[in-house]
This record gives sequence, C-alpha cells and structure tokens, in this order.
Amino acid sequence: MRVPGEILMVGTAFGVGGDFEDMVLDTATLRIAFGLMALVLVLLFYFSAYRITRSPYSGWWCLALLFFLTGSACFLLDGTVHQIWANPLGNVLLVHGGVAVWAGARSLRTVPPPKWAFTGIPLVTLVASVLDNPATNTWSGGPVFLAAMSVSIGLASRELWRLEPGYSRVRIPMAVSAGGLAVFYFFRWVAFLFEGQHGPTFTTVFGSAVTTLVTMVLLVVVSFSMAALSSEQQTRALRVVASRDDLTGLLNRKAFVDLAAELLSDRTITRGSGALILADLDHFKTVNDTYGHAAGDIALQRFAEACTDTVRSTDLVGRYGGEEFVLLIPGASAERAELIAEEISRRLASAPTVDGMEMPTASYGISTYDAGTAEVDSVIAAADAALYVAKSGGRNRTARSDRLL
Repeated sequence: MRVPGEILMVGTAFGVGGDFEDMVLDTATLRIAFGLMALVLVLLFYFSAYRITRSPYSGWWCLALLFFLTGSACFLLDGTVHQIWANPLGNVLLVHGGVAVWAGARSLRTVPPPKWAFTGIPLVTLVASVLDNPATNTWSGGPVFLAAMSVSIGLASRELWRLEPGYSRVRIPMAVSAGGLAVFYFFRWVAFLFEGQHGPTFTTVFGSAVTTLVTMVLLVVVSFSMAALSSEQQTRALRVVASRDDLTGLLNRKAFVDLAAELLSDRTITRGSGALILADLDHFKTVNDTYGHAAGDIALQRFAEACTDTVRSTDLVGRYGGEEFVLLIPGASAERAELIAEEISRRLASAPTVDGMEMPTASYGISTYDAGTAEVDSVIAAADAALYVAKSGGRNRTARSDRLL
C-alpha cells in the first residue's frame, strides 16, 4: 500500500511514501518528528527569508513546502471513506509543490514560470489518479505522479545549473540535491512500472529508513542553501534598482559610465573598438508645454524602447540625463552607428502616441574608440561635441566626431 496509515509528513512531501515496517522507531513517532521538522522549515523560511527579503525564490519555496505538507495531510485519509478524493488531491498538491520548486529556481534568473506548468502537469496527474480507482488504490495514478515529480524537480535542477557562475556558490549543492531527487523519482518510477507498488525493490529500496535519512539530509541542505540564494536574489534586485532609471528602465548615468569603462578596458571584446552614440530629443520642452509632462514621459519611454529594440542585448543603453540618452556599441563602426541612429528615429516616429501627440525627433552625436582609448569620458565628450553640431545644423540629424573640423 502507498501509505497504510503510516505516512510521514515530510517523507511523502518529497515522495518518500511506502512501507516503513522495518523502521526501528514506530511510525507515529517518525510522522510527528518529520511533520514538526517540515513545519519548522516553513516557519523558518517565511520569517527568516521571505518576510525579510521578499525575494521571489523564498516565496516560491514557502509555497512549495505548503503544497508538500497539505498533500501529505491528504494521504493521512487513506484507508477511510475519504480516500476517494483525498488520494488524487494529495497527488495534485505534491505535484504543485514540485512545480513551485521549479518556478522558484526560474525566478533566480528573473524568468517567470510557464503558465501551463501550474495547470497542465497537475491536471494530467489528477485525471490519471481519478481514473485509477482511488477509492481502493492508494497508489492511484502512481506512474504519472512519479513522472511529474521527476520532471518538475529535474527542471528545477536544470535552472539552478544555468545560473551564471557569479551567483552564490550554494546554487551548486542546491542543483545537485534537486538533480539527485529527480533521479531518485525516476528510478522509483521505473521500479513502480516493472514491479508495481508491492514489488520488493519498490517497497524496500524506496520505502526504507535509508530513503528517509536521505530526505532529512536534503531538507538540511535546502534550509541553508535556500536562505543564501534568497539573500543573493534580493541583493541583485537592489543592485538593479540602484543602477536603473525609474522612468525608462535604462541604465542610469553612473551605471552606464561604470559599465562602459569596464568594456573599454577589456581588450578581448571586439579588440577594444566600437562606437558611442549620444542622443537628444529635439524641442522636448515644447512637448511638455503643449501636451503636458505625462506626454513627455511617454516620449522618453518610447525613445528608450526604440533604442533597446534596435541594438543588441549586449550593447549598453542609458539615460544620460533629462532628454539625453547614450548608447555604447562595441565593435561598431561610425557608419554602423549612423544606421543604428536612423533605425531608432524610424522606430520613434512610428511609436504609438496618445491624444494626438506628435513624437519629437532626435539628434545624434557619434564618436568611436579603439584599443588605445583609455577614458570613457573622452569618448562621451567627443560625441557631445558632434551632437552640438547636429543640433546647431537644424536638429533631426546625425553628426560624427571624426568629421568635425
């Protein structure tokens, strides 16, 4: 039987159900001990991680643990008249927990979880459980349940491995733990398919005290690593806020200059050459005076979007101040920078407006740098001089510093 009145709260939360008849301690004692451990972890994660950092990762983990605990509680009703609905519900809640673990791992890369994961995977699990005689079969939908858990937790491990190396080192034990648990579920699924729920391998290897001990170790690893990753996620979020312009979402002036200086000093990037574009919206004050400051904000946002939609994700785009913007294009020539400026203007002109507002035009100053350029300030100053020429020449045009007399 799956959980013949002897389910362990945390054991089943991580899929460690089955027969514990060989355990030295009685099952009631173990159930209370593991249940208290899981409850303590939920409270610990909430008060020491999520409530303090408000990091999405810690939030997802708190949600995952709640799914695991409530799913386990449903299995306590096995052997009663409520088993017919409690057993499928327990499967669905545990699968939701696995998906929440995956969603938490994705949040570390600021990637939202796919919507189908919280509907499709649990729905398939529910259908399989309902169609497999849940009133009498405590392992109703077992193969689908085990496969769903293996896949969801395996995907969580993959997301943790995909984190950039600069992330907290605890991502490695987290990825190993999740990967090991996914492999465990996989072999458990294989044993279930070949032997069934009463098979010797399935009941001894995957329902033994060793499995319970492994679960305890995983919980300890998670408790330390999750808190560290949550703090790291919050720290990175604060860094992003500190480096971004509130209105446009682009790099602010200081962040742009700092990152540009790093790129100029790195000779491995396109041999240290590239172009810088300094842009200024023409007659921006007129936009504010005619249509209001809200319209002016829209114009700034549309220009920022035109810039980011035109350049590569590896290029730098920042709001230099007011209606001035700056772009650093590593590897670009002056001619390429001119084409980029033209494309930005084209996108701005076709951007949607409100209340009949006419988008302003833009003027651009372009300068280039090479491996011998030491200071980013000199590159910006050259582009600024070119921009002054473009503004003086009638605006809505581009000027290059290498063509100035």
